[in-house]
Amino acid sequence: MISANLLAIFYLISGVLFILALRGLSSPETSRQGNLFGIIGMAIAIGVTIVSAGSFSVGFLYLLILMLIGGAIGTFIAFKIPMTAMPELVAGFHSLVGLAAVFVAISAFLNPEIFNLGSPGNIKIASLIEMSLGAAIGAITFTGSIIAFLKLRGIMSGSPITFFGQHYLNLALGLILLCLIFYLCKTQIDSWFWTIIIISFLLGVLLIIPIGGADMPVVISMLNSYSGWAAAGIGFTLENTALIITGALVGSSGAILSYIMCKGMNRSFFNVILGGWGATDQSTLNKSIEQKPVKSGNADDAAFLMKNASSVIIVPGYGMAVAQAQHALREMVDALKKNGVKVTYAIHPVAGRMPGHMNVLLAEANVPYDEVFELEEINNDFANCDVAYVIGANDVTNPIAKSDPQSPIYGMPILDVEKSKSVLFVKRSLSPGYAGIDNDLFYRDNTLMLFADAKKMTEEIIKSL
Repeated sequence: MISANLLAIFYLISGVLFILALRGLSSPETSRQGNLFGIIGMAIAIGVTIVSAGSFSVGFLYLLILMLIGGAIGTFIAFKIPMTAMPELVAGFHSLVGLAAVFVAISAFLNPEIFNLGSPGNIKIASLIEMSLGAAIGAITFTGSIIAFLKLRGIMSGSPITFFGQHYLNLALGLILLCLIFYLCKTQIDSWFWTIIIISFLLGVLLIIPIGGADMPVVISMLNSYSGWAAAGIGFTLENTALIITGALVGSSGAILSYIMCKGMNRSFFNVILGGWGATDQSTLNKSIEQKPVKSGNADDAAFLMKNASSVIIVPGYGMAVAQAQHALREMVDALKKNGVKVTYAIHPVAGRMPGHMNVLLAEANVPYDEVFELEEINNDFANCDVAYVIGANDVTNPIAKSDPQSPIYGMPILDVEKSKSVLFVKRSLSPGYAGIDNDLFYRDNTLMLFADAKKMTEEIIKSL
């Protein structure tokens, strides 16, 4: 049995390692080191928690068996999951964190003596509040993450699902939850606790269904934040320092990331938290797209333009991820460099389906970090760029965001691709992006559409080069 002081020291060490992990993950150059810090910190936290449980018992054996099963499943998924499915995987993991918080809260409520919280019907008020909030946030995170997973996977429509009075219903359910927590603390009746969980499950669904698929990067970071706060709430209930520190770190970092991304897309942070973002007028999104003339080309045309350019900016998007074109793209860039062409990459903060999605894919293809630039760093360079090669990006390059106040993406900072001398736009068709609106860039005089699979087109360009 480990002493309380030694336990606190080990938890403090794991907390410091988690902070260092977050610091490392803030940059691609240090992300591997950050992951290593996180792994060591989690290993210490889990190991110390197991040792602190006391001597060998049947429960201890069950714990080891379940850890081995869970670890085996996690390892299998990590090796098998394609990079294109990473957003769905993250959403799935968030749902598990939320569900774990619900189960721990239920265990603490049904067996308070084990956790030194009192006895059934006479649980400490502070503990009741903590476990109620942890269970509520965890339940919201669970069902919300399931909806996000279904949207990202394409099982559910990526379009916002809205109905009359939806936000008033969400508000009413939120107020009912607060009232139920109050009455639970006052009466400690079991039915109030179970009602809190059921309503929270429902609220998680209602908060996420009105959010459109284009907004999933922010949803992912928001659910990440929710899962952290759920863990922190349960940490207070269990008086577990490591859980409190980890939950607070995840919750606060997820909230900050959500705020940064909302700012980057000119959205209201509070609308996202309340599930209001994405509930745009569907009549605007679904109106028939006006047929306009476009210029289309082939791989030879694209190779000629890029080979004779002095500078090329690559703009990757979700289409690149779906086609798994990052390795072919790197090969194409290497061929251009041999011809003396300067090549850089422009990353929009919400390109893809989760924060950093494009950065991860480019890193997988061993693209040098010093060639990859964020929107603020590179946007002014498009005006002096000979060729912009847009591979699978759509909404993040749409000039309508700057010109049409009626557009659902109006005010969102975009990559100023249209300012380039020539734009090569790789896309299967003229279909709109996840925001459901036509891209005005398709029809610009300096745009050449390359209608093909992103990987296939890039490989054909390599041959032409």
